[in-house]
Amino acid sequence: MITLSLNVDHKPFRLRVNETIPSSGITAVFGRSGAGKTSLINAISGLVKPESGQIALGDKVLFDSAANIDLAPERRRIGYVFQEARLFPHMSVEKNLKYGQPKENRAKFEEVTELLGIEHLLKRHPAVLSGGEKQRVAIGRALLSEPELLIMDEPTASLDGPRRQELIQYLLRLAASLNIPVLYVSHSLDEILQIADNMLILNEGQVVANGPLHDVWGSAPMRPWLSAKEQSALVSAKLVGHHATYGMAQLDLEGETIWVTKVDDAEGALLRLRIFANDISIVKSRPVDTSIRNVLPAIVEDVCVSECEENASGYCQVALRIGNQRLLANITQWAVDDLHLSQGDTVYAQLKGVSVTKGDLAYQHKNF
Repeated sequence: MITLSLNVDHKPFRLRVNETIPSSGITAVFGRSGAGKTSLINAISGLVKPESGQIALGDKVLFDSAANIDLAPERRRIGYVFQEARLFPHMSVEKNLKYGQPKENRAKFEEVTELLGIEHLLKRHPAVLSGGEKQRVAIGRALLSEPELLIMDEPTASLDGPRRQELIQYLLRLAASLNIPVLYVSHSLDEILQIADNMLILNEGQVVANGPLHDVWGSAPMRPWLSAKEQSALVSAKLVGHHATYGMAQLDLEGETIWVTKVDDAEGALLRLRIFANDISIVKSRPVDTSIRNVLPAIVEDVCVSECEENASGYCQVALRIGNQRLLANITQWAVDDLHLSQGDTVYAQLKGVSVTKGDLAYQHKNF
């Protein structure tokens, strides 16, 4: 585990963190501007010295105020990828990459350049590279430094849509092959959906949520960050086939069939689905002669009546349990009263097959 127990005072801003995160996989650090994301990663990397606390990668202590330990950034074995690539303009791509290597390792060099698809760029200089190519080179340089932790600070922020998606595809390849932990700072939930395993949310210098992505995503601390339209839950389902006639993919969700937009993954792939709370409706009896393709038996886990009373639009958020997974449904207080919904009720969650699009699907490269 990675231990993050630190206090940073940059008046009037204060960062207070006392958490552990996994020493494998990708942990997304999420929050609004000014929440403390950059202060956190700079403290971990040694660019900012906390007033007190401890930072440790497993048994390796990077900072401990009580023991007077404060390793210099170059001794922390942390790779850092900034929003801008920050390549040396007078060096070729090959020299930029090798600048980060502590020792010559041709096999590792070839592995990283192939993984990032930059073999054909080695003789070029940064000035002729696209934004996405520069970032891939920057990631390669960080990886070749043989880090024990990789930090990425919004690496897609300066890229346009196509280049951003291109870089994400390379990040997905990294996620499937890296055996080092990654801290990924982002304000984009679409990116986090695609690449993260875990999520830490900061607000005004405080951690308000930390844990596996699917737990944090639909949790109460996440709700204030999103409008009713944006609120959603994450579930995992296995791809079991495609419809013989229609362009729909068949998934297995806790033993129930769910139909979504056709996907290109192979059968047996485990997928992560983002299902918006506004796309779920609730009925007490299984409907017949309906256009809705997905009708899933569920148990009412919670009815957030108190939240409805404070909400000017009058909607109520209902948490539904399907096996070991959880959905959220935004419905009106009128509907809650009319259906007499209460915790423990058996109901059916309805979801249009067209509601879950490709942007709401991601290959689950690691188990939740």
